[in-house]
Amino acid sequence: MEYETVEEFLISLRKEFGRGEEESVKVAELRKLEQGEKTMKEFIQEFERVARGSGYEGRLSYASPPVWK
Repeated sequence: MEYETVEEFLISLRKEFGRGEEESVKVAELRKLEQGEKTMKEFIQEFERVARGSGYEGRLSYASPPVWK
């Protein structure tokens, strides 16, 4: 495919690969989550908010269990 401008190329690139970057950022946020002083309900709400767009929605992963802090 030929592109007229660099901007057209970048738009195409983001459409094709941008989702992976977004998911990676969300997964990193999930890994950093800590309960701290939050109630379990507050922690779950935060987890669900961060999980949206991570690729983990509706799935449980037993490969790396959560670290409760």
